[in-house]
Formats: sequence, structure tokens, C-alpha cells
Amino acid sequence: MKMSYMVGYGNKYPTQPYHRGSSLPSIKSKPEKIDCNGGISYQNSDQPNPNVHTCAILGGPDSSDQFSDQRSDYSYAEPTTYINAAFIGPAATLTGLNSTYSTGIKSTRQTHYYS
Repeated sequence: MKMSYMVGYGNKYPTQPYHRGSSLPSIKSKPEKIDCNGGISYQNSDQPNPNVHTCAILGGPDSSDQFSDQRSDYSYAEPTTYINAAFIGPAATLTGLNSTYSTGIKSTRQTHYYS
């Protein structure tokens, strides 16, 4: 399928993660309250989520490398803690090793090699 299972990464990525915060419109675009019953219409929509849940890693493909990018099929489309948690540590380490943070402060982390 040649797609990323991390939302917002690459040219082709999932657009309908099963995630309430990204499937509902923002309060800026729809300031009125959306109750649980009102949220069902957004959950059942076949349109891309109005908010991109950037860097969420979804359940991924089946054994035939087929992926259902449909919010209703949460076995594929739900961001999971057991996948995302394993990614955060290495990503934070790589970011900290060689980056300038958004504050503009260069990381002072040094790598020490012992012989």
C-alpha cells in the first residue's frame, strides 16, 4: 500500500483515526456544544477528520497489508498506547541528541564514550 501508519507523516497517511478529539471540529470552527449524541454524526462520517492527530500511530494493516482508513473500523484506525508508547522514548532520544528546540536553545546534551 506504500503508506505511513503514522498520522501526518509522509505523502499518504490515515485521515480518519478513531479518536474523538481529532474527529470533532475545533471549538473555533464550531463554538456550540457537541454532546455525545451530536458526536455520533461525526463518528459515522466518511470524511477525513477535521483535525490531524499528528504523529499518532494507528493499529496498522492486516496480514495481507490491507488497511481500512475508516473511523468505524477501530481495529485498524485507533491510536494505541502499546504502539505509541514504544515509539516515544526513541523519538525523544533522537530529538534530544541533535536538535534546536522551538525555544531556539541548542541542546546541551553530550554523548560520552567510555573505553
